[in-house]
Amino acid sequence: MDFAGKTVLIVGAGGMGLASARRFAAAGAHVVLSDIDAARLSEAKDALSCAIIAGDIAKPSECRRIVDEAFSLYGRLDMLLNAAGVWVEGPSEHLTEAEYDRVLDINLKGAYFLSAAAIAHLEAVQGQMIHIASDAGLMGNSGAAAYCASKGGLVLLVKALALELAPRGVRVNAICPCDVETPMLKGQAEIYGAGDPQAYREALKRFYPQGARTRFATPEEIAAFIFAVAGIEAITGAALQIDFGTTAGK
Repeated sequence: MDFAGKTVLIVGAGGMGLASARRFAAAGAHVVLSDIDAARLSEAKDALSCAIIAGDIAKPSECRRIVDEAFSLYGRLDMLLNAAGVWVEGPSEHLTEAEYDRVLDINLKGAYFLSAAAIAHLEAVQGQMIHIASDAGLMGNSGAAAYCASKGGLVLLVKALALELAPRGVRVNAICPCDVETPMLKGQAEIYGAGDPQAYREALKRFYPQGARTRFATPEEIAAFIFAVAGIEAITGAALQIDFGTTAGK
């Protein structure tokens, strides 16, 4: 798909967001990258020569501001790619209200209000939005109830928006990856690995059907998949796995 002259707003400047930014920039898009981490954004700007907007999508007013500023930069918005997300795990009875709110505010509420802010701009150019959900939005993960709730909610949000917006020419899809070699996975292993991040990673791999050949997906693989989905008009309302078969069954 030719993205020359089109504007792609990517929210979340982590591994998948950055890889996607490179992919769309190579296709000629005006890439606007947003994140709450100003230092991360500055590094991305230097590496990609993209526009940047700092903001916190846990706040609906910030969602609106990010989208409107991205639109104002180039006078159009053709695609919203929401790659922001946070992970929390542990026994459900120990999860605090603040931890629960943070996960839902970023992973689900932020996605909702980013989408709402982008609809009018996307309708004007028959554009699209893609949200990065998770294989944990399609199946339960023991010890990650809040995260599953946020990503499961995101998958159904995408489906509902796709039906609502199809008559207006706007496509909406969800990408559902497995574990991906990103800063989030690195932090996850360090925080929840009980002092042994490598053992934590190996435990995750036991859920995969590849046995000794198991590896995690790369951000570049996810970005390639997103780019492909973005170019196929017939795909909307989908929750598309890219997960080495983790959601295929036992």
